[in-house]
Amino acid sequence: MNHATPQVGAPVSTFTQLLSSTRRGARLARLLAVAELRSRGVSPELTERAELVVAELAANAVLHGRLPGRCFRLTLVLDPAGGHLRIEVSDARGDLSPRSLPADTEPDPLSTSGRGLTLVTALVDHWDCVPYPPSGKTVRAVLTTPAGA
Repeated sequence: MNHATPQVGAPVSTFTQLLSSTRRGARLARLLAVAELRSRGVSPELTERAELVVAELAANAVLHGRLPGRCFRLTLVLDPAGGHLRIEVSDARGDLSPRSLPADTEPDPLSTSGRGLTLVTALVDHWDCVPYPPSGKTVRAVLTTPAGA
């Protein structure tokens, strides 16, 4: 009896870092994500998309998910064989869940905020929000490498 042997591809790699819930921490999250992805040989196209997503999710964690004395966590899970990158940003405010605008709603053109999750939605294949025990939340976003990249 013949059985197909599963192909072993490049191993899944995980990067995780706790960062201060400050503007500097959000900036550092973006810089660390780019450095990590470049060191893993991720395509520039995927790295650029990930940079924007990390910047937005980290900024949201600092602006809307901050509790005094609590950090936020950035996690990158890279599956090179599957061409997937999962970005997770966890913060301490589980009582505030992110919501994107409905597709037929346009943000106020004079507003200086409110477009971030619309940008995230345009850049990722899927995003969601799950509880992060004991009282926080994790916003997860999945990006894939386009075929042939």
